[in-house]
Amino acid sequence: MRALIIDDSKAMRSILGRMLRGLDFEVLEAANGREALERLQALGKVDLALVDWNMPEMNGFDFVRAVRAEHNYDGVLLMMVTTETEMENVVRALAAGANEYVMKPFTQEVILEKLRIFGMAGS
Repeated sequence: MRALIIDDSKAMRSILGRMLRGLDFEVLEAANGREALERLQALGKVDLALVDWNMPEMNGFDFVRAVRAEHNYDGVLLMMVTTETEMENVVRALAAGANEYVMKPFTQEVILEKLRIFGMAGS
């Protein structure tokens, strides 16, 4: 499986990348939504994208909307992983097409549970 981690924090990309590589994901990274869209166009489909909300150039919410507007990416599962804790933003992200929403700080178990929901991790 292939995952794209989109976060302007290199440390956060490293933490999430380590988790996913431990589950045998091929991990790609991008520092913002615009870079992530370019990676998708260049490298093709991914199975999963973990998306931060607050990033320069293109935020995660706009990335989710852009991906959902492009039918080539219909099968990509989108998980927001963000410090945005306002319920209004959770609702907006899910309505825009995010499949799951995780608030930072999180534990590895929370990410694993979401991956189990997606059928991407064992019990």
